[in-house]
Amino acid sequence: MTVLHRYPPLIQGTLVKRYKRFFADVALEDGSVVTAHCPNTGPMTGVSTPGSLVALSRSTNPARKLAFTWEMIQAEEVWIGINTSLPNRIVQQGLLQHAFPELETYTAVQPEVNYGTEKSRIDFLLTGGEKSTYVEVKNTTWTCLLSEGRQALFPDCVTTRGQKHLRELTRIAESGDRAAVIFFVNRSDCRSFSPGDEADPLYGQLLRHAVSQGMIALPYRFETTLETVRLIGIASLAL
Repeated sequence: MTVLHRYPPLIQGTLVKRYKRFFADVALEDGSVVTAHCPNTGPMTGVSTPGSLVALSRSTNPARKLAFTWEMIQAEEVWIGINTSLPNRIVQQGLLQHAFPELETYTAVQPEVNYGTEKSRIDFLLTGGEKSTYVEVKNTTWTCLLSEGRQALFPDCVTTRGQKHLRELTRIAESGDRAAVIFFVNRSDCRSFSPGDEADPLYGQLLRHAVSQGMIALPYRFETTLETVRLIGIASLAL
């Protein structure tokens, strides 16, 4: 497994509650309760249960209003990354290391490039190969339990932004360039991936159509620990 991120020393505690989207109260091991920044604006379905073990990072910047940032939560006996600012940084590191063979070949990685007809911005544009490759990244923590194991799902709520990205990427694929979505499966206990049709059926329809037109769907599995985030490999795709 390839290490793509190393955490600073983390502080463990127990989640008391998450509220107003951006705040989480956490009871630390010494009995004190701190308010941490929650860097995840989504519903966090299944990964914000009070009483769960969590891990926080602590900033030394005295100008910050909240010194602590909520980084991960433990559920189903695995650590799950909930900091949605990390996946793009980790994917960029992986692209620079050429850790994703399905996206080869390219020589340059450009983040945050404007493109498309709906005023969009692609997470990464890969150039230098025979074709340009447009890569979107989606953090994935929602799951369901199947008879053959746990399956990752995206999205966990209606995402008009995600729908727009699929329309844009479909047009890219149809135009002759390469288009891809990396579903960043931010937990190690999922071996397959499927669109979250229950939460957003239109997203599922658009994803299936995009794949049929040549877009590449890449559900990469990552293992989060208290020290590192490591790339495990690619999950099976169930469309």
